Amino acid sequence: MSATRISAAALAAGMLLCSASALAQVDPGVRGGPSGGGQPLANLTPNELGFFDAGLEDFEEAEGIGDGLGPRFNFDGCGGCHLQPDIGGTSGPVNPQVGVATAFGARNTVPSFITLNGPIREARFKRTPSGAADGGVHGLFVISGRNDGTGSAAGCNIVQENFAAELLGNNVIFRIPTPTFGLGLMESIPDRTLLQNLSANAGTKAQLGISGRVNRNGNDGTITRFGWKAQNVSGLVFSGEAYNVEMGITNEAFQTERDETPECQLAQLPNDVTNTDGATGLDTIGAIEKFAFFMRFLAPPTPSTTTPGGANSIQEGRNLFVNIGCAHCHTPTLRTGNTTVAAMRNRDANLFSDLALHNMGPGLADEVSQGLARGDEFRTAPLWGLGQRIFFLHDGRTTNLLQVIAAHRSNGNATFPASEANRVIDAFNAQPASRKQDLLNFLRSL
Repeated sequence: MSATRISAAALAAGMLLCSASALAQVDPGVRGGPSGGGQPLANLTPNELGFFDAGLEDFEEAEGIGDGLGPRFNFDGCGGCHLQPDIGGTSGPVNPQVGVATAFGARNTVPSFITLNGPIREARFKRTPSGAADGGVHGLFVISGRNDGTGSAAGCNIVQENFAAELLGNNVIFRIPTPTFGLGLMESIPDRTLLQNLSANAGTKAQLGISGRVNRNGNDGTITRFGWKAQNVSGLVFSGEAYNVEMGITNEAFQTERDETPECQLAQLPNDVTNTDGATGLDTIGAIEKFAFFMRFLAPPTPSTTTPGGANSIQEGRNLFVNIGCAHCHTPTLRTGNTTVAAMRNRDANLFSDLALHNMGPGLADEVSQGLARGDEFRTAPLWGLGQRIFFLHDGRTTNLLQVIAAHRSNGNATFPASEANRVIDAFNAQPASRKQDLLNFLRSL
Protein backbone atom coordinates (compact mmCIF):
# COMPACT_ATOMS: atom_id res chain seq x y z
CA MET A 1 0.00 0.00 0.00
CA SER A 2 2.78 2.46 0.88
CA ALA A 3 4.50 1.88 -2.46
CA THR A 4 1.24 2.67 -4.22
CA ARG A 5 0.83 5.92 -2.26
CA ILE A 6 4.42 6.94 -3.01
CA SER A 7 4.00 6.26 -6.71
CA ALA A 8 0.78 8.25 -6.80
CA ALA A 9 2.41 11.15 -4.98
CA ALA A 10 5.40 11.07 -7.32
CA LEU A 11 3.11 11.06 -10.34
CA ALA A 12 1.13 13.99 -9.00
CA ALA A 13 4.34 15.89 -8.33
CA GLY A 14 5.57 15.17 -11.84
CA MET A 15 2.32 16.41 -13.38
CA LEU A 16 2.56 19.60 -11.35
CA LEU A 17 6.16 20.19 -12.33
CA CYS A 18 5.45 19.83 -16.02
CA SER A 19 2.58 22.34 -15.87
CA ALA A 20 3.02 25.85 -17.19
CA SER A 21 3.24 27.20 -13.65
CA ALA A 22 6.20 25.03 -12.68
CA LEU A 23 9.09 27.08 -11.34
CA ALA A 24 11.86 24.62 -12.24
CA GLN A 25 12.40 21.40 -14.09
CA VAL A 26 13.48 18.19 -12.37
CA ASP A 27 14.35 14.67 -13.41
CA PRO A 28 11.20 12.70 -12.46
CA GLY A 29 13.48 9.85 -11.39
CA VAL A 30 13.29 6.14 -12.04
CA ARG A 31 9.86 5.37 -13.45
CA GLY A 32 7.83 3.04 -11.26
CA GLY A 33 5.55 0.24 -12.29
CA PRO A 34 6.35 -2.94 -14.23
CA SER A 35 9.82 -3.11 -15.72
CA GLY A 36 8.58 -3.73 -19.23
CA GLY A 37 11.82 -5.63 -19.87
CA GLY A 38 13.40 -9.03 -19.45
CA GLN A 39 11.00 -10.75 -21.85
CA PRO A 40 11.69 -12.55 -25.13
CA LEU A 41 10.79 -11.00 -28.45
CA ALA A 42 7.25 -11.64 -29.62
CA ASN A 43 6.64 -14.35 -32.20
CA LEU A 44 9.71 -16.46 -31.52
CA THR A 45 9.32 -20.10 -32.49
CA PRO A 46 9.16 -22.76 -29.75
CA ASN A 47 12.75 -23.78 -30.50
CA GLU A 48 13.92 -20.16 -30.38
CA LEU A 49 12.18 -19.75 -27.02
CA GLY A 50 14.03 -22.85 -25.83
CA PHE A 51 17.35 -21.26 -26.71
CA PHE A 52 16.26 -18.01 -25.02
CA ASP A 53 15.35 -19.87 -21.82
CA ALA A 54 18.59 -21.85 -21.80
CA GLY A 55 20.53 -18.64 -22.24
CA LEU A 56 18.56 -16.91 -19.49
CA GLU A 57 19.36 -19.75 -17.08
CA ASP A 58 23.08 -19.48 -17.78
CA PHE A 59 22.95 -15.67 -17.73
CA GLU A 60 21.50 -15.71 -14.20
CA GLU A 61 23.93 -18.35 -12.86
CA ALA A 62 26.72 -17.47 -10.44
CA GLU A 63 30.05 -19.07 -11.37
CA GLY A 64 32.52 -20.65 -8.94
CA ILE A 65 36.26 -21.10 -9.14
CA GLY A 66 35.72 -24.72 -10.14
CA ASP A 67 33.84 -23.37 -13.17
CA GLY A 68 36.85 -21.27 -14.06
CA LEU A 69 36.09 -18.02 -12.20
CA GLY A 70 39.20 -15.86 -12.03
CA PRO A 71 42.03 -15.72 -11.24
CA ARG A 72 41.08 -12.03 -11.70
CA PHE A 73 37.48 -10.97 -12.09
CA ASN A 74 34.93 -8.20 -11.59
CA PHE A 75 31.90 -10.32 -10.68
CA ASP A 76 30.80 -13.95 -10.70
CA GLY A 77 27.84 -13.81 -13.08
CA CYS A 78 26.16 -11.85 -15.87
CA GLY A 79 22.81 -11.37 -14.16
CA GLY A 80 24.21 -9.57 -11.14
CA CYS A 81 25.55 -6.78 -13.33
CA HIS A 82 22.71 -6.64 -15.86
CA LEU A 83 19.57 -6.47 -13.71
CA GLN A 84 18.02 -3.00 -13.81
CA PRO A 85 15.13 -2.66 -14.46
CA ASP A 86 15.09 -6.39 -15.24
CA ILE A 87 17.42 -9.17 -16.32
CA GLY A 88 19.54 -8.02 -19.24
CA GLY A 89 19.60 -4.39 -18.09
CA THR A 90 22.30 -2.47 -16.26
CA SER A 91 23.37 -1.56 -12.69
CA GLY A 92 20.74 -2.00 -10.00
CA PRO A 93 20.23 -0.03 -6.78
CA VAL A 94 22.57 -2.24 -4.72
CA ASN A 95 26.05 -3.08 -5.96
CA PRO A 96 26.76 -6.82 -5.47
CA GLN A 97 30.48 -6.29 -6.11
CA VAL A 98 30.83 -5.18 -2.48
CA GLY A 99 29.76 -8.60 -1.25
CA VAL A 100 31.61 -10.71 -3.81
CA ALA A 101 34.93 -9.14 -2.78
CA THR A 102 35.13 -11.23 0.39
CA ALA A 103 32.64 -14.01 -0.40
CA PHE A 104 33.69 -17.55 0.51
CA GLY A 105 36.81 -16.41 2.33
CA ALA A 106 38.33 -14.33 -0.46
CA ARG A 107 40.79 -11.72 0.77
CA ASN A 108 39.95 -8.71 -1.40
CA THR A 109 39.68 -5.07 -0.38
CA VAL A 110 36.81 -3.17 -1.96
CA PRO A 111 38.27 -0.32 -4.07
CA SER A 112 37.13 3.19 -3.14
CA PHE A 113 35.16 3.62 -6.36
CA ILE A 114 32.97 0.58 -5.62
CA THR A 115 30.20 1.49 -3.17
CA LEU A 116 27.12 -0.34 -1.95
CA ASN A 117 24.65 2.08 -3.49
CA GLY A 118 26.80 3.09 -6.42
CA PRO A 119 27.01 1.64 -9.92
CA ILE A 120 28.63 -1.66 -10.84
CA ARG A 121 31.93 -0.71 -12.42
CA GLU A 122 34.90 -2.09 -14.25
CA ALA A 123 38.21 -0.24 -14.16
CA ARG A 124 40.46 0.48 -17.12
CA PHE A 125 43.91 2.05 -16.96
CA LYS A 126 44.73 4.82 -19.40
CA ARG A 127 48.45 4.03 -19.52
CA THR A 128 50.87 1.23 -18.74
CA PRO A 129 53.74 1.83 -16.27
CA SER A 130 55.94 2.74 -19.26
CA GLY A 131 53.52 5.45 -20.32
CA ALA A 132 52.21 3.59 -23.37
CA ALA A 133 48.47 3.50 -24.07
CA ASP A 134 46.64 0.82 -22.10
CA GLY A 135 42.82 1.02 -22.11
CA GLY A 136 42.33 -2.58 -21.01
CA VAL A 137 40.14 -3.86 -18.18
CA HIS A 138 41.98 -4.55 -14.91
CA GLY A 139 40.12 -7.07 -12.77
CA LEU A 140 39.00 -5.67 -9.42
CA PHE A 141 39.25 -8.91 -7.44
CA VAL A 142 41.31 -12.08 -7.16
CA ILE A 143 40.31 -15.58 -6.08
CA SER A 144 43.09 -15.91 -3.48
CA GLY A 145 41.75 -17.65 -0.35
CA ARG A 146 38.31 -18.32 -1.83
CA ASN A 147 36.60 -21.69 -1.21
CA ASP A 148 33.13 -21.62 -2.71
CA GLY A 149 32.25 -25.31 -2.82
CA THR A 150 33.28 -25.72 -6.46
CA GLY A 151 36.94 -25.58 -5.49
CA SER A 152 39.49 -24.04 -3.17
CA ALA A 153 42.00 -21.32 -4.05
CA ALA A 154 43.86 -21.66 -0.75
CA GLY A 155 47.12 -22.05 -2.65
CA CYS A 156 46.57 -18.97 -4.81
CA ASN A 157 48.30 -15.89 -3.43
CA ILE A 158 48.07 -13.29 -6.16
CA VAL A 159 47.00 -9.82 -5.00
CA GLN A 160 44.81 -7.07 -6.36
CA GLU A 161 46.10 -4.23 -8.46
CA ASN A 162 47.05 -1.09 -6.52
CA PHE A 163 43.99 0.90 -7.52
CA ALA A 164 44.64 3.58 -4.88
CA ALA A 165 47.98 4.44 -6.46
CA GLU A 166 46.53 4.42 -9.97
CA LEU A 167 43.73 6.73 -8.85
CA LEU A 168 46.27 9.16 -7.41
CA GLY A 169 48.01 9.14 -10.77
CA ASN A 170 44.73 9.91 -12.59
CA ASN A 171 45.17 6.67 -14.50
CA VAL A 172 41.79 4.99 -13.96
CA ILE A 173 38.56 5.33 -15.92
CA PHE A 174 35.33 3.47 -15.27
CA ARG A 175 32.66 1.75 -17.30
CA ILE A 176 29.24 0.56 -16.17
CA PRO A 177 27.34 -2.33 -17.80
CA THR A 178 25.56 -1.51 -21.04
CA PRO A 179 21.96 -2.78 -21.22
CA THR A 180 21.56 -5.75 -23.56
CA PHE A 181 17.88 -5.17 -24.36
CA GLY A 182 17.08 -5.46 -28.05
CA LEU A 183 20.60 -6.61 -28.88
CA GLY A 184 19.36 -8.89 -31.64
CA LEU A 185 17.45 -6.07 -33.30
CA MET A 186 20.52 -3.83 -33.21
CA GLU A 187 22.60 -6.70 -34.56
CA SER A 188 20.15 -7.06 -37.47
CA ILE A 189 20.33 -3.47 -38.73
CA PRO A 190 22.27 -3.58 -42.02
CA ASP A 191 25.49 -1.60 -42.29
CA ARG A 192 24.07 0.30 -45.26
CA THR A 193 21.13 1.46 -43.12
CA LEU A 194 23.49 2.84 -40.50
CA LEU A 195 25.55 4.65 -43.14
CA GLN A 196 22.48 6.09 -44.87
CA ASN A 197 21.14 7.32 -41.56
CA LEU A 198 24.48 8.90 -40.67
CA SER A 199 24.57 10.84 -43.95
CA ALA A 200 20.90 11.91 -43.76
CA ASN A 201 20.14 15.60 -43.08
CA ALA A 202 23.80 16.40 -43.59
CA GLY A 203 23.25 20.15 -43.97
CA THR A 204 21.26 20.49 -40.77
CA LYS A 205 23.73 18.35 -38.86
CA ALA A 206 26.64 20.42 -40.13
CA GLN A 207 24.98 23.63 -38.95
CA LEU A 208 24.64 22.08 -35.50
CA GLY A 209 28.24 20.83 -35.48
CA ILE A 210 27.18 17.18 -35.61
CA SER A 211 29.24 14.76 -37.67
CA GLY A 212 29.81 11.26 -36.31
CA ARG A 213 31.30 8.14 -37.83
CA VAL A 214 31.00 4.39 -37.44
CA ASN A 215 33.49 2.12 -35.73
CA ARG A 216 34.67 -0.81 -37.82
CA ASN A 217 36.12 -4.27 -37.46
CA GLY A 218 39.82 -4.14 -38.27
CA ASN A 219 39.69 -7.34 -40.32
CA ASP A 220 36.66 -7.27 -42.60
CA GLY A 221 35.68 -3.61 -42.28
CA THR A 222 32.11 -4.27 -41.16
CA ILE A 223 30.52 -1.88 -38.68
CA THR A 224 30.95 -2.68 -35.01
CA ARG A 225 28.15 -1.47 -32.77
CA PHE A 226 28.19 -2.91 -29.22
CA GLY A 227 29.87 -1.50 -26.13
CA TRP A 228 30.41 2.06 -24.97
CA LYS A 229 32.66 2.75 -27.95
CA ALA A 230 30.90 0.43 -30.41
CA GLN A 231 33.98 -1.77 -30.25
CA ASN A 232 32.31 -5.19 -30.59
CA VAL A 233 30.87 -6.51 -33.82
CA SER A 234 28.34 -9.03 -32.50
CA GLY A 235 26.56 -10.38 -29.46
CA LEU A 236 28.68 -13.52 -29.60
CA VAL A 237 31.96 -11.58 -29.46
CA PHE A 238 30.48 -9.42 -26.71
CA SER A 239 29.56 -12.58 -24.74
CA GLY A 240 32.93 -14.26 -25.13
CA GLU A 241 34.84 -11.14 -24.18
CA ALA A 242 32.67 -10.44 -21.13
CA TYR A 243 32.98 -14.04 -19.91
CA ASN A 244 36.76 -13.75 -20.04
CA VAL A 245 37.26 -10.11 -19.02
CA GLU A 246 34.56 -9.72 -16.36
CA MET A 247 34.63 -13.23 -14.85
CA GLY A 248 38.02 -14.53 -15.93
CA ILE A 249 36.39 -17.57 -17.55
CA THR A 250 38.11 -18.67 -20.73
CA ASN A 251 36.07 -19.97 -23.63
CA GLU A 252 36.36 -20.84 -27.29
CA ALA A 253 36.39 -17.17 -28.26
CA PHE A 254 39.02 -16.20 -25.64
CA GLN A 255 41.04 -19.27 -24.73
CA THR A 256 43.96 -17.81 -22.78
CA GLU A 257 43.82 -16.87 -19.11
CA ARG A 258 44.51 -13.22 -18.43
CA ASP A 259 46.57 -14.26 -15.39
CA GLU A 260 48.40 -17.55 -15.92
CA THR A 261 49.81 -17.95 -12.39
CA PRO A 262 49.96 -21.79 -12.12
CA GLU A 263 48.78 -21.98 -8.49
CA CYS A 264 45.62 -20.10 -9.44
CA GLN A 265 44.44 -22.37 -12.27
CA LEU A 266 41.62 -24.44 -10.84
CA ALA A 267 39.94 -25.45 -14.09
CA GLN A 268 41.25 -26.83 -17.37
CA LEU A 269 41.62 -24.43 -20.29
CA PRO A 270 39.49 -23.30 -21.91
CA ASN A 271 36.92 -23.37 -19.13
CA ASP A 272 33.81 -23.35 -21.31
CA VAL A 273 33.65 -25.09 -24.67
CA THR A 274 31.28 -26.80 -27.09
CA ASN A 275 30.18 -30.21 -25.82
CA THR A 276 30.54 -32.31 -28.95
CA ASP A 277 28.91 -35.25 -27.13
CA GLY A 278 25.75 -33.31 -26.24
CA ALA A 279 22.51 -35.21 -26.77
CA THR A 280 20.66 -32.16 -28.11
CA GLY A 281 21.52 -28.88 -29.74
CA LEU A 282 21.08 -27.07 -26.43
CA ASP A 283 23.29 -29.59 -24.67
CA THR A 284 25.99 -29.03 -27.26
CA ILE A 285 26.49 -25.27 -27.27
CA GLY A 286 28.68 -23.53 -24.71
CA ALA A 287 27.80 -20.73 -22.34
CA ILE A 288 28.87 -17.85 -24.54
CA GLU A 289 26.56 -19.04 -27.32
CA LYS A 290 23.72 -19.39 -24.81
CA PHE A 291 24.38 -15.87 -23.53
CA ALA A 292 24.33 -14.61 -27.12
CA PHE A 293 21.01 -16.32 -27.86
CA PHE A 294 19.47 -14.86 -24.70
CA MET A 295 20.56 -11.34 -25.57
CA ARG A 296 19.70 -11.77 -29.26
CA PHE A 297 16.14 -12.81 -28.45
CA LEU A 298 15.70 -10.31 -25.59
CA ALA A 299 12.99 -7.75 -26.35
CA PRO A 300 13.44 -4.03 -25.74
CA PRO A 301 11.50 -2.65 -22.76
CA THR A 302 7.98 -1.35 -23.32
CA PRO A 303 7.77 2.46 -22.94
CA SER A 304 4.98 4.24 -21.08
CA THR A 305 2.54 6.49 -22.91
CA THR A 306 1.34 8.35 -19.82
CA THR A 307 4.01 8.27 -17.10
CA PRO A 308 5.51 10.56 -16.00
CA GLY A 309 3.65 13.80 -16.61
CA GLY A 310 0.84 12.57 -18.80
CA ALA A 311 0.50 11.76 -22.49
CA ASN A 312 0.47 15.36 -23.68
CA SER A 313 3.70 16.26 -21.85
CA ILE A 314 5.43 13.14 -23.17
CA GLN A 315 4.40 13.94 -26.73
CA GLU A 316 5.51 17.56 -26.39
CA GLY A 317 8.81 16.33 -24.99
CA ARG A 318 9.28 13.99 -27.92
CA ASN A 319 8.59 16.84 -30.33
CA LEU A 320 11.17 19.02 -28.59
CA PHE A 321 13.67 16.14 -28.61
CA VAL A 322 13.37 16.06 -32.40
CA ASN A 323 13.13 19.80 -33.00
CA ILE A 324 16.24 20.88 -31.08
CA GLY A 325 18.34 18.15 -32.71
CA CYS A 326 18.69 15.34 -30.14
CA ALA A 327 17.25 12.92 -32.71
CA HIS A 328 20.11 13.55 -35.15
CA CYS A 329 22.27 11.24 -33.02
CA HIS A 330 19.62 9.48 -30.94
CA THR A 331 17.79 8.28 -34.07
CA PRO A 332 14.32 7.19 -32.89
CA THR A 333 13.90 4.26 -35.29
CA LEU A 334 16.11 2.13 -37.53
CA ARG A 335 14.93 -0.77 -39.65
CA THR A 336 16.29 -4.30 -39.38
CA GLY A 337 17.12 -6.31 -42.49
CA ASN A 338 16.16 -9.68 -43.89
CA THR A 339 17.51 -11.74 -41.00
CA THR A 340 17.22 -15.48 -40.49
CA VAL A 341 14.98 -15.06 -37.43
CA ALA A 342 11.49 -14.12 -38.57
CA ALA A 343 10.71 -12.30 -35.30
CA MET A 344 13.51 -9.82 -36.06
CA ARG A 345 13.07 -9.59 -39.83
CA ASN A 346 12.32 -6.19 -41.41
CA ARG A 347 11.19 -4.66 -38.15
CA ASP A 348 11.34 -1.16 -36.73
CA ALA A 349 13.82 -0.97 -33.87
CA ASN A 350 12.95 2.05 -31.69
CA LEU A 351 16.38 2.29 -30.12
CA PHE A 352 16.99 6.08 -30.19
CA SER A 353 20.56 5.65 -31.39
CA ASP A 354 22.51 5.82 -34.63
CA LEU A 355 25.02 3.30 -33.16
CA ALA A 356 27.75 5.67 -34.36
CA LEU A 357 30.65 7.41 -32.66
CA HIS A 358 30.56 11.10 -31.78
CA ASN A 359 33.08 13.49 -30.24
CA MET A 360 31.78 14.31 -26.77
CA GLY A 361 34.44 16.84 -25.76
CA PRO A 362 36.97 16.93 -22.90
CA GLY A 363 34.27 16.72 -20.23
CA LEU A 364 33.37 13.13 -21.10
CA ALA A 365 36.64 12.05 -22.72
CA ASP A 366 38.22 9.02 -21.06
CA GLU A 367 41.45 8.97 -23.11
CA VAL A 368 40.85 5.34 -24.10
CA SER A 369 40.86 4.21 -27.73
CA GLN A 370 39.00 1.11 -28.92
CA GLY A 371 38.98 0.17 -32.58
CA LEU A 372 38.67 3.43 -34.48
CA ALA A 373 37.15 5.20 -31.48
CA ARG A 374 39.39 7.87 -30.01
CA GLY A 375 39.61 8.98 -26.41
CA ASP A 376 36.76 11.48 -26.71
CA GLU A 377 34.43 9.39 -28.89
CA PHE A 378 31.51 7.32 -27.65
CA ARG A 379 28.71 5.39 -29.27
CA THR A 380 25.35 7.12 -29.10
CA ALA A 381 23.74 5.27 -26.20
CA PRO A 382 20.41 3.59 -27.09
CA LEU A 383 17.66 5.13 -24.97
CA TRP A 384 15.07 2.37 -24.89
CA GLY A 385 14.56 1.46 -21.24
CA LEU A 386 16.09 4.76 -20.07
CA GLY A 387 13.04 5.58 -17.93
CA GLN A 388 13.94 2.89 -15.41
CA ARG A 389 17.72 3.20 -15.39
CA ILE A 390 19.46 4.49 -12.27
CA PHE A 391 23.01 5.34 -13.34
CA PHE A 392 24.06 7.21 -16.46
CA LEU A 393 27.00 8.02 -18.73
CA HIS A 394 29.81 5.57 -19.41
CA ASP A 395 31.16 5.73 -15.87
CA GLY A 396 27.90 5.99 -13.90
CA ARG A 397 28.86 9.39 -12.53
CA THR A 398 25.28 10.62 -12.13
CA THR A 399 21.72 9.47 -11.53
CA ASN A 400 20.20 12.77 -12.71
CA LEU A 401 19.12 13.31 -16.33
CA LEU A 402 19.68 17.06 -16.10
CA GLN A 403 23.31 16.38 -15.23
CA VAL A 404 23.50 13.90 -18.11
CA ILE A 405 22.26 16.54 -20.54
CA ALA A 406 24.67 19.14 -19.13
CA ALA A 407 27.59 16.70 -19.46
CA HIS A 408 26.93 16.47 -23.20
CA ARG A 409 28.14 20.07 -23.49
CA SER A 410 31.87 20.59 -23.35
CA ASN A 411 34.15 23.20 -24.93
CA GLY A 412 37.29 22.04 -26.65
CA ASN A 413 40.81 22.21 -25.25
CA ALA A 414 44.32 21.54 -26.50
CA THR A 415 43.69 17.77 -26.51
CA PHE A 416 40.12 17.28 -27.65
CA PRO A 417 37.70 19.30 -29.81
CA ALA A 418 34.38 20.61 -28.52
CA SER A 419 31.47 18.24 -28.10
CA GLU A 420 29.29 17.72 -31.16
CA ALA A 421 26.28 18.17 -28.88
CA ASN A 422 27.06 21.75 -27.79
CA ARG A 423 24.56 23.59 -29.97
CA VAL A 424 21.82 21.07 -29.23
CA ILE A 425 22.39 21.50 -25.51
CA ASP A 426 22.39 25.27 -25.95
CA ALA A 427 18.97 24.94 -27.60
CA PHE A 428 17.74 22.86 -24.67
CA ASN A 429 19.06 25.38 -22.16
CA ALA A 430 17.20 28.16 -23.96
CA GLN A 431 13.83 26.48 -23.41
CA PRO A 432 11.44 27.56 -20.66
CA ALA A 433 11.29 25.29 -17.61
CA SER A 434 7.97 23.75 -18.64
CA ARG A 435 9.37 22.68 -22.02
CA LYS A 436 12.47 21.24 -20.41
CA GLN A 437 10.21 19.27 -18.09
CA ASP A 438 8.33 17.88 -21.08
CA LEU A 439 11.57 16.58 -22.53
CA LEU A 440 12.61 15.02 -19.21
CA ASN A 441 9.19 13.40 -18.91
CA PHE A 442 9.57 12.01 -22.43
CA LEU A 443 12.97 10.51 -21.62
CA ARG A 444 11.65 8.90 -18.45
CA SER A 445 8.71 7.44 -20.40
CA LEU A 446 11.08 5.36 -22.53
